[in-house]
Amino acid sequence: MIKTGLLALAFFAGTAQAAVSADEAAALGKTLTPIGAEKAGNKDGSIPAWDGGLVKPIAGFKPGGHYPDPYASDKPLFTITAANAEQYKDKLSPGQIALLKRYADWKMVVYPTRRSAGYPQKWYDESIANATKVNLVGGGNGFTGATDGTPFPIAKSGLEAIWNHLTIYKGDTYATSWGQAPVTQSGDYNLVRFDYEYDFSYGNQKKTPAQREGNLLFYFLQIIKDPPRLAGGILLVHEYADQVAQPRKAWTYSPGQRRVRLAPQVAYDNPGTASDGLRTNDDFNMFNGATDRYEWKLVGKKEMYVPYNSYKLNGPPLKLKDILKPGHLNGDHARYELHRVWVVEATLKSGTSHVYKRRTMYLDEDSWTVVVADKYDNRDQLWRVDEMHRVQYYDVPFLGPGPEVHHDLQSGRYIAMQLFNEENTLYKPVSRTPADYTPDALRSKGTR
Repeated sequence: MIKTGLLALAFFAGTAQAAVSADEAAALGKTLTPIGAEKAGNKDGSIPAWDGGLVKPIAGFKPGGHYPDPYASDKPLFTITAANAEQYKDKLSPGQIALLKRYADWKMVVYPTRRSAGYPQKWYDESIANATKVNLVGGGNGFTGATDGTPFPIAKSGLEAIWNHLTIYKGDTYATSWGQAPVTQSGDYNLVRFDYEYDFSYGNQKKTPAQREGNLLFYFLQIIKDPPRLAGGILLVHEYADQVAQPRKAWTYSPGQRRVRLAPQVAYDNPGTASDGLRTNDDFNMFNGATDRYEWKLVGKKEMYVPYNSYKLNGPPLKLKDILKPGHLNGDHARYELHRVWVVEATLKSGTSHVYKRRTMYLDEDSWTVVVADKYDNRDQLWRVDEMHRVQYYDVPFLGPGPEVHHDLQSGRYIAMQLFNEENTLYKPVSRTPADYTPDALRSKGTR
């Protein structure tokens, strides 16, 4: 059940919030973690107290490569299936329940809860300072007062909560590679492989405050490696905090035409790259981009079984054929844990358009990242269910990506993204300048 003591937070959903008082902020780093989670465990001990997370490499880790599982010796507690889902329904989302009903072989293997999420100390220091000085701009489409740290560690509205997700620390400037598989009902797929680069402005621990000033959040570069018919295609994105004042800028490079073009369609509900129509652009990373088409409501907090610490699913020796099955991922390799999550509802504003009339997002309290999302079509019918199987990148440190899965309940298909199993590079620091992320630089990277 959602905690009734937090239901009053919904009152603030549509308003721009002021920074909290010094008295309220004093709980950060004491009863609350530096980014606003409850430090204490729950009453029955099934959720332990937070002890700082996993922020140092473990034995066997090699920089840039796959992450050895620090919890490999954990044994499952129980398994949730369609047969016993009723017993656990209070700790499942409507979408998870629908998946259990839709696929008789889908299951959720539940393990002991490990509160592994942890971030750099400077991020924590800035987060605590942000509580009393950061404010949403008019309309809630951005914020002022911070260039580092969780902007709203004591969130009072849905917009504040989703801005925490949009800006959470994701590393500094790095390269990575992963696969994407739009899976048919029969389990077939044509794998698309990408190289990516991210250059974060907001929160970058290696940049000075002066280098982080302004509306820019990050630069993003996507290069398609496979299949041959798509190889060489490039997408460049400049992402901003206030996307009403400064909309996202995007360019694409076509190897066949050897041309760079503006790409205003890379936003909102336009289909994502090579996605077979199974996800929108703003589905990537569970939600990204402008917030202005929805009313955001912070419903409260609840305990929920969510994907977490999915090291086994995320790396070798498993191959993609081992984890991609008809309808869903192979539940034998996935890991679920009981965590407290913030529940945020996004409802389409009158006079705007989107393929999703409503979205309910479940944000992990220890990281502010969306870990599960239920999405409804314009008939208000549950349509798509998303899960992000994250792992803690303990060398950086941050709660990093793992298999991101968008299930389409109506078609019986899904798309799995951020598949690292058969890749070699998960997080490789690189040195870049803003000049490396311009349309001219895109032309120089392009090949026929």
